[in-house]
Amino acid sequence: MRLHSDSFAPGARIPAEFAFGRRGDAGEPCVLSTNRSPHLAWDGVPGGTRSFVLLCIDPDAPSRPDDVNRPDREVPAELARCEFSHWAMIDIPAGCFELAAGACSDGVTPRGKRAPTGPAGSRQGLNDYTGWFAGDADMGGDYLGYDGPCPPYNDAREHRYAFRLYALDVERLDLPARFTAADVIRVMPGHVLAEAELVGRYTLNPRLGG
Repeated sequence: MRLHSDSFAPGARIPAEFAFGRRGDAGEPCVLSTNRSPHLAWDGVPGGTRSFVLLCIDPDAPSRPDDVNRPDREVPAELARCEFSHWAMIDIPAGCFELAAGACSDGVTPRGKRAPTGPAGSRQGLNDYTGWFAGDADMGGDYLGYDGPCPPYNDAREHRYAFRLYALDVERLDLPARFTAADVIRVMPGHVLAEAELVGRYTLNPRLGG
């Protein structure tokens, strides 16, 4: 199975159009971006596929927040990293093989999207902005569906964003209405017929070309 995109090439920089945050036109380290979901398409689907799962995971999130977005210091590249989920969509119909750019997100929604768009019958889970903005009076809420890259603007490491597609042998995963990428990964074993990955890169650090 192959996953590809017209929005960015494998291993290439993801355009700011598909990010949650970008560098500001007046030199601001980070402003809200257009946050569009990228174009994605797939082929080589195995027989017996009854649904798809789509995840987007950043494996380069800092494991400690101490230095994050501090103008007087930089997040060390060697700092241990953890995963940050940007998208978890399940129960994508077996007859769906493409998502147009902007089809599942087109703009930042403060406090999170209530009913993100997606293929008919699909379900979208909480991404990790839910935890990141918890307690923020302006932005706190349940962030469902796709919300794109916004790595720390002072991170010495360029972040990778892994879009992962799974072909499953079931039409619907046994998950409640409120679920996360971790929940999806927990219940998928035994149902995966094939998987494919497409990785893009993104940074807001001007020293790295952001």
